[in-house]
Amino acid sequence: MENDTIVRIGHLSTFYHTSFILMGTGWLEEKLGLIVEWKMFGGGPAIVDALSRGDVDIGYIGLPPVMIGIDRGVPILCVGGGHVEGTVMIGLPGSRTLDELGGDVGAVLNQFKGGIIGCPPSGSIHDVILRDLLAVHNLAGAIEVRNYSWADFIPDALADGEVVAAIGTPPLSVAAGRTCGAKVLVPPSMLWPWNPSYGIIVSRELLERRARLVQDFLRFHEDASNLIRNEPGKAACLVAELVEVVDEDFIREVYQISPRYCAALPGEYIESAMAFVPVLRTLGYIGQELKEDDIFDTSLIEAFHNSKQHYVL
Repeated sequence: MENDTIVRIGHLSTFYHTSFILMGTGWLEEKLGLIVEWKMFGGGPAIVDALSRGDVDIGYIGLPPVMIGIDRGVPILCVGGGHVEGTVMIGLPGSRTLDELGGDVGAVLNQFKGGIIGCPPSGSIHDVILRDLLAVHNLAGAIEVRNYSWADFIPDALADGEVVAAIGTPPLSVAAGRTCGAKVLVPPSMLWPWNPSYGIIVSRELLERRARLVQDFLRFHEDASNLIRNEPGKAACLVAELVEVVDEDFIREVYQISPRYCAALPGEYIESAMAFVPVLRTLGYIGQELKEDDIFDTSLIEAFHNSKQHYVL
């Protein structure tokens, strides 16, 4: 960064991320005196690419795209959490749910043999979870995965019959429910427990030059996470007023589908993230056996978030 008052933050159109709270409140500008350039991307892999080019300094990204980036030499680290279990599987009315199929995820998938499942971009956390599930249940060649550069296109793909089911974020689930009556087939907690749906990712250059700034950002990120968890109505109103394309009830429903928000990096978060390493290697997304220290720097968040994590109370 040429100007230390400017911070460029890459985010997604994912309404439950604290990016929308921070944009709506203006805390970073008012309390830290920063000039924040918010840049929206279609998926985590695109933010990793932007970090690799030096176009952004901080990113809201699921951990698998981060690992793929680190494997190819992008100098980034995860310094804070944000949310866990943010991947949900949905299907059109008539599809059978996990409960209806006796808790068998394989049976849920099997009903779509010969069909196409819509998914966010290749290399996203949703993509990796889906491809791993198909491999585990011997369905990799029987069901096609169709990746969309912007997850926002998937509800229309469901409505138009391009795909028979989809996997993605809670906002995707709510949008598809409103667009075509789609319903949750497999809830987030049953796809990959504690999966790190997003963390706060920073360039090593920013971390080395301005560690205090990163820690200050994490403090407000935690405040925003607390607002979502403790005052979801207030948070939903704030986000709805900011984005103007969905109403407050939409945001509230998103929060309810997957209510696990916190800035901490507890052992469960890190262990779940590290479990992606062998999966990414098997799928051919990475070649290295990445270690925890290659991916995480917990020092800044642990300096002030030394209480119990808030993901699961």
